[in-house]
Amino acid sequence: MSAPRATLAPITVVVADDEPVAREGLRRALEAFSWVRWVGEAGSGAAAVEMVDRLKPDVLFLDIEMPGGTGLDVMRRLTHHPMVVFTTAYAEHAVTAFELGSLDYLLKPFGPERLQSAMERVRAAVGEPRESPVERLAAALGTGPISRLFVRSGQSVLPVAVDALVHLEAWGDYVIAHTASSKYVIHVSLHRLEERLDPSRFVRVHRSHLVQLAQVAAFRPAEGGLVAELTTGARVPVSRTHARAVRRLAR
Repeated sequence: MSAPRATLAPITVVVADDEPVAREGLRRALEAFSWVRWVGEAGSGAAAVEMVDRLKPDVLFLDIEMPGGTGLDVMRRLTHHPMVVFTTAYAEHAVTAFELGSLDYLLKPFGPERLQSAMERVRAAVGEPRESPVERLAAALGTGPISRLFVRSGQSVLPVAVDALVHLEAWGDYVIAHTASSKYVIHVSLHRLEERLDPSRFVRVHRSHLVQLAQVAAFRPAEGGLVAELTTGARVPVSRTHARAVRRLAR
């Protein structure tokens, strides 16, 4: 495994997890990285806040579900803001982790290859300007329109600007976000996502579809109603329930 340049100081790490076995396993796994220095561990949210603010680590591995304060509670209370890698056994927490701009999200149990990928993201991010976690937390938990989504693509977590979205399609409890060149599965309901998008730009045309108005080439008559013809060439059905509102927009 290649190491960073000798001129770089070790990256300091604190792990917050209520399971001693999980903390011990991660500590041992991180020993493989010569450029990482473990400085402490915490078994509760309150202990995590105290330790991070006192030790000021570069990176915090943070379990989302802990006694004495969840991962979100910890982030709210911190005065020192390290880079965060969320760890959890619950896949549904992925969206929260990405909205908060964590460097990565590790689903337990994870193996050495997955940890290697996360640590490469940590090392690449060292020294980069970063948005305040407090600002990111406020944006993720607030009610105003969001400007970007965080999505998983293979082993990476990517920011996708809301401007790039063409349409959003419900897929069970998830959403497929379509851009001009790609599509991504997001672990959140269409209703929840609709609440965080600008209603002057994104319009519900069907119980399973939201479209960005700027990406609609035309609303055209179709058998039984209307379809939204998008700039990508895709055609999205407009339900009778939403057709009247769409016709008003098209005038």
